[in-house]
Amino acid sequence: MKKAVFEDFDGYAEIAAAIEHSRKFGVDYTAEGFSPDACIRRLHPASLRLKVVEVLPETPQARTLRLACADGPLPAFQAGQYVALCVEVGGVRTSRPYSISSPPHQTGYYDLTVQRVKDGFVSNYLLDEVKKGDVLTSSGPAGEFVYNPLFHFPTQVFLAGGSGVTPFLSMIRETLECGLDRKLILFHGSRTLAGAIRFRELSGLAERFADFRYVPVLEKPGKGWQGRSGYITGELLREELGDPDRKTFYLCGPQGMYDFCMPQLEALGIPRKRLRKEMYGLPAKIWQDPGWPRKVKKDTVFQVRVRGAAGAGGGGGVSLESRAGEPLLAALEKAGVLLPSQCRCGECSLCRVRLVAGRVFQPAGVKLRKSDRQFGYIHSCAAFPLTDLVVEV
Repeated sequence: MKKAVFEDFDGYAEIAAAIEHSRKFGVDYTAEGFSPDACIRRLHPASLRLKVVEVLPETPQARTLRLACADGPLPAFQAGQYVALCVEVGGVRTSRPYSISSPPHQTGYYDLTVQRVKDGFVSNYLLDEVKKGDVLTSSGPAGEFVYNPLFHFPTQVFLAGGSGVTPFLSMIRETLECGLDRKLILFHGSRTLAGAIRFRELSGLAERFADFRYVPVLEKPGKGWQGRSGYITGELLREELGDPDRKTFYLCGPQGMYDFCMPQLEALGIPRKRLRKEMYGLPAKIWQDPGWPRKVKKDTVFQVRVRGAAGAGGGGGVSLESRAGEPLLAALEKAGVLLPSQCRCGECSLCRVRLVAGRVFQPAGVKLRKSDRQFGYIHSCAAFPLTDLVVEV
């Protein structure tokens, strides 16, 4: 058969592949009619079984897992949201949140782009062990790192560090492919060009769409690099953006990026209400936090008594050890005490427990509710023991 002219258009192969995925994994809801219960379960499932249908290389230290639902339709999500993957590694059942990098209008699959973390417990497992055909368990989509037209300006400035670009990939593709009335500017900080996730794709989108600008910033630029280098400073932002007024800023990256960029943005006179910061995990070295009590060493081991958890011998209680420098949730999981968890950064509150006795350290940014403080609840994913503890689950 003669090849059609449009098959030579830029992006045809990618669009054809996306259509094929939607036909294979997507679902037509029109025959379902109006059923409130079915609608709620579809949008907010307790859990999902996701099959790895493709493994896509990104950089030497990152790849994308393309996941289709193994049991039915995928729930809808907003660009910028995440799912929490549940895995078992070395006999320890745990979970980690990963932003969905595919756009919401692609209903056949979720793309999760994973970058290797030094000594990463879960990232190394996903990169080295997971393969096409494997089935993983996850939460439904969650998170508040999304565009809200009632409060956010349509000119959006994205500041990403490393794999923190993943939620922005979803936002950018949704805006451009759906023709939404927004202007986007992405500043992406990477150590090297080889490690810059989706460099070619983003450069191509910036050439094709007038409403999208891409500013890669390399910490260690190679020979011949003519773009921006160093860090995402206030001076760089001023030069690229001009007047920062009537723009909403979104930040996603490691803690070091927040520590550096937040003062830079505040020095530009940008009020907090125009700064949107994604919770991107806790500081890797919590004991270096300014509020950490210096008398407590990171490797100090404390005893934790857990009420309400079934132990090996019954009796409704478990005793375990927990290091000061690791989250309480990690110690609970290693001891086989499984709690619901999703964000693992003190935001969603699913893993909260009641602190009956003892003291813990919780870093700034943990979103404890007033009622939690009143009745003694803590988020175990963001709580670090400073003494022996008694907690109730």
